[in-house]
Amino acid sequence: MTFQPRHPERTTPFVLRCIRLIRLAGHLVGGLMDAWLRYPRLNAQRRRTVMRGWSRRLLSILGVTVRVLNAPHSLPASCMIVSNHISWIDIFVLTSIYPAIFVAKSEIRRWPLIGSLCARAGTLFIKRNSRSSAKRTATTVTAAIRSGALVSIYPEGTTTDGKCIRRFHAALFQPAIDAEAVIQPAALRYLDREDHYCSAPNFVGDTSFVASLWNITAAPRIVAELSFLKPIETDSQDRRVLARASQTAIAGALGVQVSGIPPETIDDLPGESQ
Repeated sequence: MTFQPRHPERTTPFVLRCIRLIRLAGHLVGGLMDAWLRYPRLNAQRRRTVMRGWSRRLLSILGVTVRVLNAPHSLPASCMIVSNHISWIDIFVLTSIYPAIFVAKSEIRRWPLIGSLCARAGTLFIKRNSRSSAKRTATTVTAAIRSGALVSIYPEGTTTDGKCIRRFHAALFQPAIDAEAVIQPAALRYLDREDHYCSAPNFVGDTSFVASLWNITAAPRIVAELSFLKPIETDSQDRRVLARASQTAIAGALGVQVSGIPPETIDDLPGESQ
């Protein structure tokens, strides 16, 4: 697969982009009201149904179509989904298929509307470079998995442009080991309507949330291709081994490198300290 479009991609007309933003604002406000008034009274199954439908509607408003490859008929009772991270819409792409509890950076909690929605939906926020926050989050994640909740993590700890993936942080895999959960790797990439690399959803560097949203609305059509890979058992496994196995599988499925290292040499990465 090439990462360069074969021709300049047309953009959505200005008026249509504004209409998308107006519809999105209404959808977010409605979702926030439901999160405060209706969501707390729902049981776990109904919450998942609401989250799935709400996410699909959000993606539809933004012109994003989800293409799922090799989705399992059902996930194990104890399961943690592991994926590469490109954009803030990654969460909604996965939730449109398998509603899950996400572990996200604490900065998202302060985003207008979306931050509150994520918090009300049960997202677990972690402060980067904070050992105490990481330990508390790990304990909470372990308990959530043991209770039967589906948990999803982005072990790169940040976003990329989709042309590579960063090295996975092994510490984030410890809750799966403690809860005896199965790791389900998922490889995500964004394509345009010609199935070529699409940069519109990228949320990297100094890109602001507003700028990212404007870029997404500019794309006539975005395809979020989510590929589910072979599950990884955690029995008697070291978290560093699990991290490398997951990143190897995802990098291989996407045909990309890990932080500039060819996929075939990923296993030679030095281990992380416990």
